[in-house]
Amino acid sequence: MSTLVLELRPGEVMIVNGAPIRFRTKTRLELTAHARFLFGKQIMAPDDVDSPARRIYFALQSAYIGTSLERENGLVAARGYIAAFKDSTTSQLAREILDRALTAAEGDNCYQALKLVRRIIRHEDSVLGRPEMPPPDHPPRSDHTARSMVDA
Repeated sequence: MSTLVLELRPGEVMIVNGAPIRFRTKTRLELTAHARFLFGKQIMAPDDVDSPARRIYFALQSAYIGTSLERENGLVAARGYIAAFKDSTTSQLAREILDRALTAAEGDNCYQALKLVRRIIRHEDSVLGRPEMPPPDHPPRSDHTARSMVDA
């Protein structure tokens, strides 16, 4: 069986299967079974949802790590936000990426959908003249150590 090893710093947050966990000390942990999780900068706080692309991300985040009801509602919301974004954008590439994100989410691969939507957020930020979004933590791979970049 493959395991995933994560190292997290004091104060960092990780959400596992919908439960937020704040680490008080430097921690190294192993996930030995499938879990829905995000950590560090992958987690979007409700206060950060201030644009159409960020609404899509937050809805998909709920579809990924929320309770079963939140997951269902998050996917419904994401469908609506994606349709509205696609109707208002002139970028064919953005439409294609959003189609791929929705297909991934509907196939229960919301983590991949979130990665795709981060590309849309970067595009939206450049169009709106916003400062560049900090790079998200990269997904950890099995049998490798991953560190969150919250304090980096």
